Amino acid sequence: MGKRKRNIPLFFWVTEDEKALIEQKMREHGVSNMSAFLRKMAIDGYSIRLDFPELRELVSLMRRSSNNMNQVAKRVNATGRMYEADIDGIRAFQEQEWDAIQTILTSLAKIR
Repeated sequence: MGKRKRNIPLFFWVTEDEKALIEQKMREHGVSNMSAFLRKMAIDGYSIRLDFPELRELVSLMRRSSNNMNQVAKRVNATGRMYEADIDGIRAFQEQEWDAIQTILTSLAKIR
């Protein structure tokens, strides 16, 4: 067992129903590694899966915002000018991002 970090095996027996319940909980938590899942449950007693569609939306907003800023930077470098519409566009993306962050923080604050 050379360079293994975890070098002490533990074994236990379960029924078919218990195994099915364990596998169901793993799917619910998006876990595919049974060893890691069982170790986490044995040590911590719980496993939490956080799924925030708001976080995915925030990432999407940030990608669009950075793309928008890159386009503005290219135009400024090419023309030497920055337009009010460019600034308004950047400001609008930032406001949307801030709203998304506030929503996520509010959701996280409710977790106890």
